Amino acid sequence: MKKAVAVLLTLALLLGSAAFASEEAEAPFYTRMYDLFTFRNIESNQKWPLFFRDGADDMPWIDLEELADMANFLENEVYGNKDFHLSYYQNGSVISLEREDTGLNMAVDFEENTITFGDYDGFVQKPGMGSLLDLLDYAYFNSEGEAELFRRDLKASYTRYGAVRIMDLSDYGIRLILDDDRGYIPLQTANDFLFTPLMNRSFLFNGESLFFANHNDLWDDKTEAYTSLGSLYYSVKPTQRSQVLADFGYNELCLLLDFEYGLKAKHGINSFARTFWEIGYDEPLSSTDPADADLALRSFINYYLDDLHSAFGQPSWMTGVDAAAQFPEEDGPSSRLFTAKARQYYAARSKLLGEKVADYQEVGNTAYVTFDEFTCLFESGDYFAAAAEGTRKNDTVGLIAYAHQQITRENSPIENVVIDLSGNIGGDADAALFVISWILGEAEVSVEDPSTGAQATMVYQADVNLDHQFDGEDTLQGRHVYCLISPVSFSCGNLVPAACKASQMVTLIGRASGGGACVVRSSSTAWGTTFQMSGNSRLSFRKNGSFYDIDEGVEPDVYISRIETLYDRQKLTDLINSMP
Repeated sequence: MKKAVAVLLTLALLLGSAAFASEEAEAPFYTRMYDLFTFRNIESNQKWPLFFRDGADDMPWIDLEELADMANFLENEVYGNKDFHLSYYQNGSVISLEREDTGLNMAVDFEENTITFGDYDGFVQKPGMGSLLDLLDYAYFNSEGEAELFRRDLKASYTRYGAVRIMDLSDYGIRLILDDDRGYIPLQTANDFLFTPLMNRSFLFNGESLFFANHNDLWDDKTEAYTSLGSLYYSVKPTQRSQVLADFGYNELCLLLDFEYGLKAKHGINSFARTFWEIGYDEPLSSTDPADADLALRSFINYYLDDLHSAFGQPSWMTGVDAAAQFPEEDGPSSRLFTAKARQYYAARSKLLGEKVADYQEVGNTAYVTFDEFTCLFESGDYFAAAAEGTRKNDTVGLIAYAHQQITRENSPIENVVIDLSGNIGGDADAALFVISWILGEAEVSVEDPSTGAQATMVYQADVNLDHQFDGEDTLQGRHVYCLISPVSFSCGNLVPAACKASQMVTLIGRASGGGACVVRSSSTAWGTTFQMSGNSRLSFRKNGSFYDIDEGVEPDVYISRIETLYDRQKLTDLINSMP
């Protein structure tokens, strides 16, 4: 009976949404100008127009020509990518936005109510990247245009383009409107399929101003307080959602997750609308009470996605920080298990190595290099200048450069190098690529987008000894390399041992790593909530021409039954020296 009702409800929704999408505009759009605050500038010196209709002053739309101008302003002036330019073309009821650097476009058909990407991954690719799914965030060049720190080996890399993506918004009860020959789409739709995948941030509208930010820009984890930008965002009075926004916000969330959640198939989800209905979350997510919607979204991420990468960020301004503070504390089963394992391993390590573990330590002929997360300080310092001064940056790249110098010094006794990732919860992919290149000579990483079928294998080299050369002097050649792993080795802390496992050049010691395959994607809702999720860039390794994701983690070559053995470095050194 429930199945029959579900079928009827689905048919009613589809028929109703299609009719809704084809309606003529009942009322014209009206325009309002708002101050724009970005994550880089708390002092607004820009005003941008938003468009509204149907009396719903909490649901902004954007003119596609204004959208192109916004994208160009952000990429050129905020991110500093001067070569980026998005052009606007109109042909009757079809408006196209085309990137001049790649020639790729998105076509918005107002008659068919569709958005089409000939190559979605390429269209939202960050400027200056080496492939569709390039994992290295930045291109590093000196004043002469020569590569620094990293070099992409494009000849050894591989790219397979994905299928055309056609999004029929009528299936989600979302309409696109051509009014007086101007094309309008909801601002949140522009966020979900252009601004956020391209720039990792969204436009958040609090009724008084426009903010371009993600949850990390609103909240400072170190001080456990809202940033100046966050305080400004939440300075307005909380309010209820209009019915128009409640309905659209729910439908847009379903659209976003259906196309962009990277573990959809692994979770057995065909339709998020269907899943929300099955678990009873459709009503609170579409409620006019934003607190109900925020709490439901947080619970869904924690209990049903529960993939450790996906996480609730900050509540909507409509909910307000005071109401959100009353939400009950809750974690999903995977999060609770991961936390318990982390405490177990950290406690065992502290008992043997102390609360503050030395990041570089030598025990006889064996060097131990330890980091619990991958970090980069690319924007805040010059590694080459620091090395010339005899100092190092306090991050992963600085540590590796220092460790390499010690290991390869004249008359060095070091024969074995142990990379301790047993407490590494992940972090910056660039830092992880630096480590892989150091260990293996080059970092070969494969990524796929399960939603389009796009695949890419990229090969990177790192200038570990900071001599402006990419050669064998940047590697651990001639040393035996080992990697300590545990269930705490997650995300990029799982990527490094996965690459080592695939190479068969490194011995993994410990217990199976914690997994985590998808690159984290910042996201938001139409009512102003921020969150993150496992995105559609899924880390993999390639074997015999096929891609296999690393979400389940990797098994060690040498299983250690007692956790303490991982941190008894004399005993571990003796064990390593006894290996054939």
